Amino acid sequence: MSRILIVAASTGKNLELAQKFKHSLEVKGHEGTVVDLCTLNAPMYTPLAEKELSDLSVIEHMMDLILSSEAMIVCAPEYNGSIPPVLNNMIAWLSVQSKNFRSLFNQRTIGLASVSGGGGQHAVMSMRMQFSYLGSNVLGRPVIINKTKPFNQSSIDEMIEQVIL
Repeated sequence: MSRILIVAASTGKNLELAQKFKHSLEVKGHEGTVVDLCTLNAPMYTPLAEKELSDLSVIEHMMDLILSSEAMIVCAPEYNGSIPPVLNNMIAWLSVQSKNFRSLFNQRTIGLASVSGGGGQHAVMSMRMQFSYLGSNVLGRPVIINKTKPFNQSSIDEMIEQVIL
């Protein structure tokens, strides 16, 4: 049984997609944990906040979830041709709070998905670039849902087969 962390970087359709991934994992006998970054209320990362904040339990919890999973699937819409601020903020916090932040991402398999009115390809490119830079093994084929590409269960199933290896 594999443990997969599914990160939703927005509410609404990307959170629904994350839940579909979770359900599909469970049907195949694997464990899926969905984290909605929007509900975590992580403080905005700034160098000053890094020095002054004493309660970073939300960031520590996220680190624990990542370290206890074998792989991740990140569901995020396209925001102005890039990734949502909530995702970028969490990655910033994770990169400065962990004693060895590379252990969070280095050689970790990550699948990318996007439900987006703007197409989603730019969000996927941005996530691919950022997670690759952090040392992750980003799957080649994303799941993209938009006005011209409807939901396709077989795309979810194919990604699951790649992350549970």
